Amino acid sequence: MSIKKEILTGLLLDEETTLSLGELSRACTVHAEWIIELVDEGILEPAGEDVTHWRFSGPSLQRARTAMRLQQDLEINLAGAALVLDLLEEIETLRTRLQVLDQE
Repeated sequence: MSIKKEILTGLLLDEETTLSLGELSRACTVHAEWIIELVDEGILEPAGEDVTHWRFSGPSLQRARTAMRLQQDLEINLAGAALVLDLLEEIETLRTRLQVLDQE
């Protein structure tokens, strides 16, 4: 019996961590142009006035990776991915509110 060993690597980012366009594209292993498409579609919202000064929050990495999986696994276009991400975010917000109400 052979045992398959996998090495997992990860990056922990909090709300206050920011990434440049280059750092985010490297973390997602995609071209910067794809990240720019995510911004154009409203999936990501960077701080900064132009592309060279964009800064992305830590949660942007998870959002970009989820959009990538939606495209690759389910063949959803970016507009559909934006909708799915917004709905997932809304579900999480509602779950949090429900938990608060259940504790009262």
